[in-house]
Amino acid sequence: MLDIKWIRDNPAKFDAALAKRGAPAAAMDIIKLDERRRDHLKILQDLQNRRNEASKEIGKAKGSGDNARADALIEEVGTLKAEIQEGEETERRIDADLEDVLARIPNVPLDDVPVGEDEAGNVEIRRVGEPPRMNDAKEHFELGEALGMMEFEQAAKISGARFTILKGQLARLERALGQFMLDLHTGEHGYSETAVPLLVRDEALFGTGQLPKFSEDLFHTNEGRWLVPTAEVPLTNLVRERTLDAAELPIRVTALTPCFRSEAGAAGRDQRGMLRQHQFYKVELVSITDEESSIAELERMTACAEEVLKRLGLAYRVVTLCTGDMGFGARKTYDIEVWLPGQGTYREISSCSVCGDFQARRMNARYKIAGEKAQRFVHTLNGSGVALGRALIAVMENYQNADGSITVPEALRPYMGGIETIAAT
Repeated sequence: MLDIKWIRDNPAKFDAALAKRGAPAAAMDIIKLDERRRDHLKILQDLQNRRNEASKEIGKAKGSGDNARADALIEEVGTLKAEIQEGEETERRIDADLEDVLARIPNVPLDDVPVGEDEAGNVEIRRVGEPPRMNDAKEHFELGEALGMMEFEQAAKISGARFTILKGQLARLERALGQFMLDLHTGEHGYSETAVPLLVRDEALFGTGQLPKFSEDLFHTNEGRWLVPTAEVPLTNLVRERTLDAAELPIRVTALTPCFRSEAGAAGRDQRGMLRQHQFYKVELVSITDEESSIAELERMTACAEEVLKRLGLAYRVVTLCTGDMGFGARKTYDIEVWLPGQGTYREISSCSVCGDFQARRMNARYKIAGEKAQRFVHTLNGSGVALGRALIAVMENYQNADGSITVPEALRPYMGGIETIAAT
């Protein structure tokens, strides 16, 4: 949600920011709705003031024996009461209309975000590591099926397309990746491991910006709850409807959870293998900061996610997403793309975003500074630290051997019981 006062004061700047994201101008519509609301509240306040005055006058009229005056005032109060009730209902409708408009408008990008329509406008800012040189590198699904440890057909019989069954040492390797990432982020990066619900209410998804606009990307239960598309949702909502002390910030939390996405807009993309799944595991990083610290926190969070790939010995690059490729709630996003020899290209494995106070306004999450009366909205950040499925793909493809076996990266061997190579049995 956006600050209406800022929109009123900066309508041209607001519309220019929306234009960068390919969204239509909205300032005048919002200002008109807000003016209607403010005018209506003034009328409603006048009615309430008159009701209060008339109520006091009733007692005076009765005290002076002026019963006719008292009866007239009682009738007036009754009329005012009905008008106020009707006015309050109108106020709720105006508020709902205004909230609905604001809820569907994306966040305002930071000034240094590159302007572009789609991923072609993203800007590479660094590359780390050298992609391994391989002849006839295989893709992960070729390796996994040849090992007898990755099944797609049987998964489809059970659940349909975009599901995978991992078996044996590949299943253990995925689990090892999750444990390794959690240990790194909690032991060295200062994040607190958190176990969170996987089913959430509408309000939680509204808070992080998935609702109302992106419901088709989510899975919904018959009981009115939603499967989490990412642990960002419950982790960020840990501070919803709370007022924190500034001294509590920053709050840094992480969770390893399944994630569930309908992939409604991904028809025809990445149908082979497990790059794009309805169900996958991810280690999520969430930071809650004050408004002065959030930009620096984005750099810190991105570095934490990068460290995962450095420890695994994987080549990657970092790109700044352009305005047209950036997520709905983000002000700035870095994507980390890992090198996949089987595809001969970099693919996204982590996305780290700063949202400013956009989500906090939707969640009513604030903080107070000692000695200051006014409260401020917290700033929120989220990032993948990282996606397990894609990390598994990257390890398989980058550590593949000519005989089809896979060398286990040294960082993962303690989690694999010392196993150094995964081979068909």
